[in-house]
Amino acid sequence: MPRKADRPDVELGAVVKARKLRFGRVPETRTRTAGEWNSTSRRINLPGEVEPGVTYRDVEVRWQSEARITSSRGRRPA
Repeated sequence: MPRKADRPDVELGAVVKARKLRFGRVPETRTRTAGEWNSTSRRINLPGEVEPGVTYRDVEVRWQSEARITSSRGRRPA
């Protein structure tokens, strides 16, 4: 079956859940990608900027990323 032009070539995803989560300090986070990646994340019961010493309950983080494969010339392989 041929691939649709608008569909990604690679899809990755992860889900993390916790009943209780507490940070001793604010974590340093960053995401770096190369190429044509598109990623999204969704947090439930966890703010974008967490506070040290606060207990967060029934936490869920969902992350999804997708990419298209291109050649070194920037074109999709045949």
